[in-house]
Amino acid sequence: MLPWKRVLIPLASLLLASAATIAPATTAQAAAAPSSGWNDYSCKPSAAHPRPVVLVHGTFANSVDNWLGLAPYLVNRGYCVYSFDYGQLPGVPFFYGLGPIDKSAEQLDDFVDKVLAATGAAKTDLVGHSQGGMMPRYYLKFLGGAAEVNALVGIAPSNRGTTLGGLTELLDYFPGAKDLISTATPALADQITGSAFLTKLNAGGDTVPGVKYTVIATKYDEVVTPYQSQFLNGPNVRNVVVQDLCAADLSEHAAIGLLDRIAFHEVTNALDPANATPTTCLSVIG
Repeated sequence: MLPWKRVLIPLASLLLASAATIAPATTAQAAAAPSSGWNDYSCKPSAAHPRPVVLVHGTFANSVDNWLGLAPYLVNRGYCVYSFDYGQLPGVPFFYGLGPIDKSAEQLDDFVDKVLAATGAAKTDLVGHSQGGMMPRYYLKFLGGAAEVNALVGIAPSNRGTTLGGLTELLDYFPGAKDLISTATPALADQITGSAFLTKLNAGGDTVPGVKYTVIATKYDEVVTPYQSQFLNGPNVRNVVVQDLCAADLSEHAAIGLLDRIAFHEVTNALDPANATPTTCLSVIG
């Protein structure tokens, strides 16, 4: 990857952190955007797919844009699918997943309760991209989520945070940069490797009893680095690298969550392991 691209994301984070303090409020919300087939609260889970699927977007994303590929993919296969916005900052529209992650986990808890009440299901399955694959672990571990969740599928999850290829270490050379990020965009600070949030999350083991975990990673991930830091340890864990399934898959961090049908096929395998089929390069047309 070119050096300027590696610098782009940290700079964007700092710019957004600055903008968050001055951006005007707006009534336009991504949650108001129409979806196609998902967030249908009249949907009743079938015998083949008895659990609703809750999609959890990543940092800087929202409940619509992050799932324009995967949500219809799952709906077309008979799943009841739901998504929501979390981690909103005052005055920052469209870009979510930026607030304190422990508070975002509380929003997930409330949304799962809403979905279970609407569908009548006893448990749900969670699928998240980036922060959305890591944040639910807080809900499972500290907010009683294990009683309501059958499986968590993390696509490029920031389970150990990230160094952004070592660039986060440069924050010490920019006076006030860490304070700016922590104050204005707490989720970014929470996802820096070694943060207090991640230390608490990962203490005492990665998993909780009764929940199945799948991590789907790409070796070309340039955001959650190193990509092996995404993997979990413990019972009922499956760690997958998409290039081990299809060497021609060139997806990086964004693409694996937005449009990678190799990853999508692995999501369905994780949601319905009894009927799983091999994932290959041909899965892009499946």
